[in-house]
Parts: sequence; structure tokens; C-alpha cells
Amino acid sequence: MKRVGILYHPKIAAAGALAEELASFLPSFKTSVWLSSAWEEDKVKARLEGTELILSVGGDGTILRAARAIVPRAIPIVGINLGKLGFMTELSAEEVREKLPAFLAGEGWIDERAMLQAELAGKAPFHALNDVVVGRGAISRVVRVEAIIDGAPLTTYKADGVILTTATGSTGYSLAAGGPILYPSSRDMLLNPVSPHPIHANPILIPPTATVELKVHTDHQAMLSIDGQIDLELKNGDSILVRISPYVTRFLRARPQTFFYSSLMERLLQR
Repeated sequence: MKRVGILYHPKIAAAGALAEELASFLPSFKTSVWLSSAWEEDKVKARLEGTELILSVGGDGTILRAARAIVPRAIPIVGINLGKLGFMTELSAEEVREKLPAFLAGEGWIDERAMLQAELAGKAPFHALNDVVVGRGAISRVVRVEAIIDGAPLTTYKADGVILTTATGSTGYSLAAGGPILYPSSRDMLLNPVSPHPIHANPILIPPTATVELKVHTDHQAMLSIDGQIDLELKNGDSILVRISPYVTRFLRARPQTFFYSSLMERLLQR
């Protein structure tokens, strides 16, 4: 690979140090390198031309930022874990020097993951690798979120919030809220209420061809959250349209293609 971008978590000193180390290491493989904080999306987008691989140095949160920053390009990502869980990462900091050359030589397989596209009036579409959440703001009061699927009313949730998640995000916030885990390559969406009233409201699996409208009914603050990293205040009557994004996140992997299942319980027990 001739051009590699390194995105790092700017608040983890070890991430910046490892990024600099890799930037010095990679030119020996006749690879040009550029570095950026994963939090500076505009700067990342300006440097993507010709980039064949992204190294994400941090944890799962850094990967979420990297995935959004490289849209609409389908550049493969290799995650290097410096966080606690690293569910989406591929390499540890200790093994990156040993295993990275194989990726640069074109080895490995592509793990393709669906993303969500969320549209709020007056804003450019957002793309999320994990989830889109409509919920209450700072005030501890429930909100009413009307869910409409392909124009047909489903129900109005009275809850702390409603999560719409991808398969990738099904091991995150949605799982903590009692949702099931979807297999990684699934393009289905999962609609999951958070602390609903009454409590019998169950998660619902929605096909990838559907459009989901989440309409807010509230007399106090409500919020839209994209991947838990972008938060926008909502007002009564605001409507968010969510569908499967035309873009995907592509991970470059070396582990066996069954790695998700073989490591699932081990990783969940690390929480």
C-alpha cells in the first residue's frame, strides 16, 4: 500500500506516541504516511485522496470517528487497541509492528459493516456505524417518541429514549438496554426502547430496505445522538428519518472469519 493515514485519539498520550512511532516505521515499506487527530474530521477528509489504508489508534470510540470521517470513501480500517474493550479493533499495541507488514503487503480479508444514515431537517445527513438515539436531555423525564416504519405508524414509546442500531452497535448501548446481538454482517436495523413505560415493549428487527421515522413529542429537552459522539438538541415535533446508509465501514482483518463468535463472550466479560 502506497499511502496510509493514521488517526489517533488526541486525549490518550500513548495513542499519539504510537501514531508517531508508526509514522516513522512505515516509510521503510515505501509507504507515505499522514497523521491526524480522529477528532478533526475536516482535516481528515482533506487528506484522504489516494489513501489506501487507515490505521485507527485508540479504542472503539476512535474507530467510530474514523468511520464517519472517511465517508463516502470505502477505505479499509485497521484498529489498534489502546482502550479497555476494543470490540472493533484488530491489533494490540504490542503486536502492531509484527503484524502490520502483512496488511501493507495486501494480506487479510475485508469485514464489511452496515452504517445508518440519519436526516434531521436543516442538517446534512449523518452517518453512524453504531447507533442513532433519540432520547431525553439533561432533565430526568421521559420523552414520547413516535416510531413510523415506511409510513405506517408502529407505536409511540414513552421512554428514556429509543435506540436504532446496526449489527455493529448491537453489542454497545443497545445491548446494555436489553437488546439482542446481531451477527456482524447483518444489514438489518434494530429498534430498541430504553426503559419504556410500560416495560413490556420489546426490541424490533427492521429490514434494511425500510425507512424509520422517529418523531419527538415532548415539552422539555430531547436529544439526537449519533454514535454517542454527536449530540443535537431536539424540540417538540422534530422528526428524524433513519435508513441504512449507502456507505459502509470496511475493516481489514487477519483473524479467522469466525473470530466474532469465538471471542464474543470473552470480550463481553471485559465490560
